[in-house]
Amino acid sequence: MRTAVADNYPTRDRNECTMTVRQDPVTWSDQKRGDTRTGPLTANQVADYDKRGYHSADAIIPPRDVFNLVDEMARLAETDTLRGDGRVVRENGDGAVRSVFDVHRLSDVVDEIIRRPEVVGIARQILGSDVYVHQSRLNFKPGFTGGPFYWHSDFETWHAEDGMPTPRAASISIALTENYGHNGGLMIMPGSHRAFVSCAGETPDDYYKESLVSYVPPTGSPDQPTLTRMANEYGIDMMTGPAGSATVFDSNCMHGSNGNITPFARSNLFIVFNSVENTLTDPFSAPAPRPDYLGSRDFTPLR
Repeated sequence: MRTAVADNYPTRDRNECTMTVRQDPVTWSDQKRGDTRTGPLTANQVADYDKRGYHSADAIIPPRDVFNLVDEMARLAETDTLRGDGRVVRENGDGAVRSVFDVHRLSDVVDEIIRRPEVVGIARQILGSDVYVHQSRLNFKPGFTGGPFYWHSDFETWHAEDGMPTPRAASISIALTENYGHNGGLMIMPGSHRAFVSCAGETPDDYYKESLVSYVPPTGSPDQPTLTRMANEYGIDMMTGPAGSATVFDSNCMHGSNGNITPFARSNLFIVFNSVENTLTDPFSAPAPRPDYLGSRDFTPLR
């Protein structure tokens, strides 16, 4: 039976996409516990994040850490111990590694970096509470063959398939290679985090096995008329920057990325921080929860 938690963001229960106004805050500073704006971001940066749904930082980790993370990326992609492991997702075509999940548990290097004040501190500041890691992964986009990630809101998936009650979560994407406008960089519709898109269709059993490798997932992504309307209203911003730069963005931002047909690889470390006051319940629109490496049920605050 479902845990008694109100569903304020119903999705995957209809035959067409619909849009509703977000019911929860974006930035949670000053709520419940007085002024909690102390952190890496200035007051203006927090206000800008609240408006646009994202914040970009030119250099969040130094070059030596980028080198260490790139080494870890190669090690995890090639290690025999993860061969056939569900945490390693491969491209449909050539079988190249597309993503490696749970990297904060697989790598001491990743675990140390995400605990730094300049990284996790941003999430605490925005979400106004302690946080835990909901999901972590390395995303690979090798030159010439890197596949796209279709338009979606992460929160819609996490709500439907993991049981995340509200969009009180934030993601940070740290560039491990140069992110250009032409090698499959992250695209965000600024301001789209204020609108929740209820997607059409139902969630099949074990749907994550298909959605993680599908370039245009049949469930959990808005239809083309909805995406066209949103793009016309919000526009599209391209996240570019050197290795070591980062983009922090709200869990309900509409975002995606193109495939990479350039010779220049594009790889990123992706960490999702969720508030300890927003822990998972039963899935709101799926038969069963996804595996723990996709939606962690260890709610221990990150220290």
